[in-house]
Amino acid sequence: MADLMQFDGWFQDAGPAAIVLRENLMPVEGHDGVFFPPTFAASKDGTFKGGYNIDNLADGTKVCLVDSVGSQANRIEPLFSRDGYAELVPQIVVVAGSRRISLLDAGHRAGDAILRCTELKDDLQAAFRALQRGDAMPLARIAPTSLIFGAWDSRDTQAKAPRLLSSTIRAYGVQELHRSAQYVPAAEYVSEGLLPEPDDKKADDTYSERGFKHVPASWSHGGLIASEEIRRDAVLHLAALRLLTASGDADTLKLRRYVLGLALTALSQPAAGYLRQGCNLVPDPEKPRTVSLVHADGRRESLPLDHDKALQYATEAAKAFSVAAGREVQFDRELAKADVADDETKKKAKRQKKA
Repeated sequence: MADLMQFDGWFQDAGPAAIVLRENLMPVEGHDGVFFPPTFAASKDGTFKGGYNIDNLADGTKVCLVDSVGSQANRIEPLFSRDGYAELVPQIVVVAGSRRISLLDAGHRAGDAILRCTELKDDLQAAFRALQRGDAMPLARIAPTSLIFGAWDSRDTQAKAPRLLSSTIRAYGVQELHRSAQYVPAAEYVSEGLLPEPDDKKADDTYSERGFKHVPASWSHGGLIASEEIRRDAVLHLAALRLLTASGDADTLKLRRYVLGLALTALSQPAAGYLRQGCNLVPDPEKPRTVSLVHADGRRESLPLDHDKALQYATEAAKAFSVAAGREVQFDRELAKADVADDETKKKAKRQKKA
């Protein structure tokens, strides 16, 4: 049984600022292996032309975003739907048509439209309003991971739950590669008389799109090589966790222990290695991960962070917190229609006010 008092010193005003984890990664092919980061659309103002998110530092180093804060959160959060972890949080499922969507998979968490259009709408609205008043307990009863990975009720109360746990993967000293390809159809459809000659560009483009013509693909994104390192940086902000309060001191302590247990479990879980096609990363055995407890005065000390022990603490904290039962709710079309109509009304009023 884990000692629930072991981290209570972290909740004091003079407690540490954060836990910082650094983990070096490498492609499964090796240090010089080619990996593929995500590509992003061009910015509206044209300053970013689209493609890989690569920053050029003053010293000439090129740094590429491999997995963003939001993407990492979406990869880590579903941990709490797996066996051995599911009992730590309420399992909220929305039935929408033929799909069953877990709250743990909703992109905006407790502030997501899929939850706002169910019978949970009023409960969540009340929880967000309580959060604005300084009481995080109602939200923790429904969606505790929204307190850990962050949530913004941008379509309703405007309440924000700051992200307590952030994780990002970046590659340093990157060299960009390109690739070209040529699609060859299975038959010469036009010359063999299997299809008529296209009579305009639109028809010609359709042949290409449907795989009836030779299609070259030249100088497209071909991945990167990291000459320095690929690194995952994760931070658990203990200073922010101390801002979470409930209506009474005893409930505040239960709340903080519970949220800390979930956060430590998420932080200590090994990072997902397969991020996307062409980007399968594993820990670098030559550079073991480091975990530091960073104090408010800047001092750093090594912190042993064992996942099994974190899970044991989280389990005991969850029992003391009395995790709410899971719920299955239906997506309500009428609530969705009303939500859209209300949004249009607000936009119209805003336009009239400007006029």
